[in-house]
Amino acid sequence: MDFEHNDRTKELIARVEKFMDDYIYPNEKTFAEQQAAFGADRWQVPAILDELKAKAREQGLWNMFLPDSDLGFGLSNLEYAPLCEIMGRVSFASEVFNCSAPDTGNMEVLERYGADWMKEKYLKPLLEGEIRSVFCMTEPAVASSDATNIQTEIRRDGDEYVINGTKWWSSGALDPRCKLFIVMGKTNPESNRHTQQSQIIVEPDMPGVTIKRNLPVFGFDDAPHGHAEIEFKDVRVPVENVILGEGRGFEIAQGRLGPGRIHHCMRTIGVAERALEKMCERLLTREAFGKKISEHSVWEQRVAEARTNIEMCRLLVLKAADMMDKVGNKIARTEIAMIKVAAPRMALKIIDDAIQAFGACGVTTDSGLARSYASMRTLRLADGPDEVHNRTIARLEYGKTGARMHAREAAE
Repeated sequence: MDFEHNDRTKELIARVEKFMDDYIYPNEKTFAEQQAAFGADRWQVPAILDELKAKAREQGLWNMFLPDSDLGFGLSNLEYAPLCEIMGRVSFASEVFNCSAPDTGNMEVLERYGADWMKEKYLKPLLEGEIRSVFCMTEPAVASSDATNIQTEIRRDGDEYVINGTKWWSSGALDPRCKLFIVMGKTNPESNRHTQQSQIIVEPDMPGVTIKRNLPVFGFDDAPHGHAEIEFKDVRVPVENVILGEGRGFEIAQGRLGPGRIHHCMRTIGVAERALEKMCERLLTREAFGKKISEHSVWEQRVAEARTNIEMCRLLVLKAADMMDKVGNKIARTEIAMIKVAAPRMALKIIDDAIQAFGACGVTTDSGLARSYASMRTLRLADGPDEVHNRTIARLEYGKTGARMHAREAAE
């Protein structure tokens, strides 16, 4: 088994790390200050973000996702993994490289399943970083962890579809650059569970679209991105806005969520690495009871466990990415499910220990750890809660055991 990155990946790792050192880390404070200067009108884009995006484009560090595509770099999931990890170390870094969710997932949907006019009107400006987008799936009235529960109605009326329903946790809807919603709902309620759903393109300024409120995460509003509750009331869109055709929504969602989940996990490794670095720096520069805090044995234990758990999760991320490249997302679903559960839990434990190392400072915004904790805790729910992924893992395990039992019985 070869654990070494290929030459192309090594070169990109070096370039992305240098960009982070030269431009991202030095501007974390600038980004926060510009956001704070907006005051109550927080749904604006800090100027530093566009400046950094321009620099990333100049250096050719742009659209590094999209495996098996002529667009962007055409990197495999395995090649992209370490780059995504590096970006995950700072909350806004992914956007600087035009590699941030939900745009990456939406671009994959449009690139793989969208009609030519969709690619021209929406995919092209997304790839250029000119607009942003939203994926509207989760609903407040049903357990959306089961996608077949979704109740938003998409009813055909002549040459149009009429949409009625409410979505929430629609991330990015409050961004002033958002020009595209991909909405999942039911076009065929009498069909079987997996062909009832369709996905359709809606523009935010269409009549009947109402953003009801922003949903804060542990008190953080995540401006200018935000997470919205959106009402669709008699929203009329052209028939051609349906992606791939009626009844294909669940199929599209499964294709979209596999890469999305692994990208989240890649970034999570970066979050954990940054938290461990902050923790070690704090421990090495503070004294208590006559010696550096790092010399107290309880902290040696915590740091050692953090390093061990990061390495274990990184290896599982890389295995899942490699399997996605070689045998496809369906065969790799066990590994994708396992890392989707393991990575956020691992990161949360390390961030929690880092907060403890910082003391009272850890729960303020000063250290950045409170925001990281909120983000990672949310990730245990995003793209399917832990329970759904554990259910997948368990059922596949039961299947393997059942097959062995059947084989033994047949041989007797």
